[in-house]
Amino acid sequence: MTNTTVFPKDFLWGGATAANQMEGGFHEGNKGLNIADVLPGGKQRLRILAEPGFNFDIDTDKYTYPNHEAIDFYHRYKEDIALFAEMGFKVFRMSIAWTRIFPQGNELEPNEEGLAFYDRVFDELHKHGIEPVVTISHYEMPVNLVKEYGGWKSREVITFFERYAKAVLDRYKDKVKYWMTFNEINSGLVMPIMSLGFSIQPGEHKYQSVAQGLHHQFVASAKAVEYCHEVNPEAQIGCMIIYAPVYAFDSNPENVFYANQEARLFNNYCGDVMVRGAYPAFAKRFLKEQGVELEIEEGDLETIQKGKVDYIGFSYYMSRTEKAEKTEEEKAQGNMMSGVKNPFLQASDWGWEIDPLGLRIAMNDMYDRYQVPLFIVENGLGAYDKVEADGSVNDDYRIEYLRNHIQAMGEAIEDGVDLMGYTSWGCIDLVSASTGEYSKRYGFIYVDKHDDGSGTLERSRKKSFHWYKKVIASDGADLS
Repeated sequence: MTNTTVFPKDFLWGGATAANQMEGGFHEGNKGLNIADVLPGGKQRLRILAEPGFNFDIDTDKYTYPNHEAIDFYHRYKEDIALFAEMGFKVFRMSIAWTRIFPQGNELEPNEEGLAFYDRVFDELHKHGIEPVVTISHYEMPVNLVKEYGGWKSREVITFFERYAKAVLDRYKDKVKYWMTFNEINSGLVMPIMSLGFSIQPGEHKYQSVAQGLHHQFVASAKAVEYCHEVNPEAQIGCMIIYAPVYAFDSNPENVFYANQEARLFNNYCGDVMVRGAYPAFAKRFLKEQGVELEIEEGDLETIQKGKVDYIGFSYYMSRTEKAEKTEEEKAQGNMMSGVKNPFLQASDWGWEIDPLGLRIAMNDMYDRYQVPLFIVENGLGAYDKVEADGSVNDDYRIEYLRNHIQAMGEAIEDGVDLMGYTSWGCIDLVSASTGEYSKRYGFIYVDKHDDGSGTLERSRKKSFHWYKKVIASDGADLS
């Protein structure tokens, strides 16, 4: 892959972000509070969120809230988009903040200031020849819907989401060709607080609440898909899942079976419903064995069947290795999931195991199962970056990570996988979703902002910026 390329000429190269991790301006433009606004910063974020009784209130005496300012894309979007254009981006994945459009979530009419902001962003992208790829809900539902309704446990939230989705699909039908409904929807199976808007309380039946919340999201997503096809038949709208191949720790059939069960539940439960349009048999058995009784209203299953997505957007950071019984010492770190440590893999600064071949495995598994186009909308390396005396950031480790994953993508394309595009996660440094840190950097663009709140927010190009520009210009042929 040094002289020729297997990537199609219309391949969608770009970068990915989320509103709550980059915009800032958390109280500007009549924006309401969303879940990300009340998440404390620091390595203990996920532990704090997993504790029963998290109340979705801001407590500045105890915590910091880096998402409030983030990297101030709200005021600096023109500068950032110009840098994306300099790299040659064909697409830019971003999300719309639900609370910019409906500040409390249950209003009848949208907030014009919020709608106008995204008009300006989309216009700026188009000025530079960049197509937006828009996630409608990316870990930022209105806090009011959490406190008043219990998040996605409540069926009423379907109505509020449908109103929000219709508002943005109507407004931007001529400006956005590529949509996704819910970011990493299957994360709700392991960490419901960010995507489903609730934490599991003592004595609560986890899977009853989670499965019901996901069912409501499936119905809401299907309604958005149908409406998108109505307002712009040329648009494409997909789902978005975390995908992590699950390896058995060894050839013990017990461990192989356990790994297969874990893979089907995490990787395929949501995908099967949203792509195939029906609950799979394994999900029905799982829910029965967990004692879950889903409340499915008349017409729900027909709605899900009619609202099948056009493509699968997915994040890939790592694989996962499992065994039926594991000790605390054996556990690995991961993207909201933990298996056991794989002795054949190295890990990032945050303990996420690095497995480029796993991406090829994932792509083949998904395409064989679903036979719809795939779109890698998150993949990247969170690392500590050092700014040299001359201002440069020599992130060769990031280049190596991305090179190996792009090579794996090329191999999967040659295997026959239909891949639409690739948007590297955190193309500009932003606030980490899992830890609320600035120091966990993913970007090609360095942002002078630090965990203690200091920094100028000045942007600068890392070594990887120039490398990725060359990759895009050569359509993936030059990865040197």
